[in-house]
Order: sequence, then structure tokens, then C-alpha cells
Amino acid sequence: MTTIAELTLSAEEFALADTLQTLPDLELRVESVVAEGPTRTMPLVWFSNVDRGRIEDALDDDPTVDEHLQLLENADAGEWLYRLQYGDGVGSVCCALYTHGGTVLDAQFADGQWTVRLLFPHRDELSSAVSEIETEGVHVDVRRMVEADQDDDLEATAALTDPQREAIAEAYRQGYYDVPREISLEELANELDISHQALSERLRRANRVLASEQIEDPTGEMATD
Repeated sequence: MTTIAELTLSAEEFALADTLQTLPDLELRVESVVAEGPTRTMPLVWFSNVDRGRIEDALDDDPTVDEHLQLLENADAGEWLYRLQYGDGVGSVCCALYTHGGTVLDAQFADGQWTVRLLFPHRDELSSAVSEIETEGVHVDVRRMVEADQDDDLEATAALTDPQREAIAEAYRQGYYDVPREISLEELANELDISHQALSERLRRANRVLASEQIEDPTGEMATD
């Protein structure tokens, strides 16, 4: 079943972190994302609120950007449209998405993080892509996930990915949630053959998803008896 997912990634672990840190007043919006092969991703991005020369200097110094080319200028709004070519670090994330069948529907930046909306032909491909990205040391937060024919706007409650489900199930079986705990986070991470930091993040996200299902209904209203 075709699945639409909304993921968030920290700018520090993904794209344009140095540019955004150098130019804290910079505003941007992604017009579209073009993929040429599994690792060549070239988004079209509008930049504004900062002088064009400073934007280009920051892009020149940003290790996540290999090339940038100005395509359009909106003088009245003080905006410039650039085509960017990301470097290898960002490319590894994009490669994981594309090689597992993912298609970027939308990408937005706000409050220090990227929010990416993706389409996958099968749900297990999403799970595989997230797992591969996390092995690269990049933390992925699956905010929402829904079957495409049920809700195109991702208004349904989030669901656990397979790695999250495995982690929380094993944590429960091994007594991680018991008082006192029967197993430490480090020991549990060894059992799952992942780092304790990756396991901590995975459990945190899984717990949040489960909590949201108990507290909120799919329309966002508080659940009641």
C-alpha cells in the first residue's frame, strides 16, 4: 500500500546548517526538489531577507553545498531563486530515500529543522530507508505516516516504523520499563546491535507516537471516553 510520510531532520545533520548559522535572519522556502540519480539532489530554493552577496558567500562556504546557481530574481520581494547541488553528506540521506523507492513531495525549513514529505510505494520501504539513514548517524523523526488513499494531507495519527516497533517491543520484553529496570539502555542496545544513543532516540520517538495515539484522536482533539 502506498504510504505518505512526514519526516523531520535537524539542519545540523542534514543540509544548509552552516549557511543558516552564518545568516540567522535568512528566510528560505523550497520551490521543488529535483533528483538526478540516487545521490544527485538539486532543490530549487528561494532565499530572502539577506543581501544576495552574503547569501552567495555563505553558500560558497557551506560544506553541504557543492554548487549553487541563481535562476531568478524577484526584485520587488527581495527574493532570489537558486538551484543547489548538495554534497556527499546530504547525498547519503537522499540516496537512502531514493534507493528504497521514496519520492520527495515537499520540503520545508523552520525552527532549525527540515520537514520532508515523502511517498513510498510500500510501507516497509519507508522503514528500510529510515533505518539506513540512522546507521549514518542522522536522527530521523517520523512525525506522521498514513496510507495515501486514506488521507492525502497526513491528518491521521502517526504510526510506528518497524525499527521503532522492534525497539519498544524488545525493551518491554527485556524489562526496560519495569521498576526497577531489568536491563540498562546500554545492555539493550547491545542486544539490538545499535548504539545506545540511537536506541534512546528510537525509544523516545516510539513513546511519543504511542502517547499521541492515547491522548489525541486523528482530528487532533483530546481523546475522551
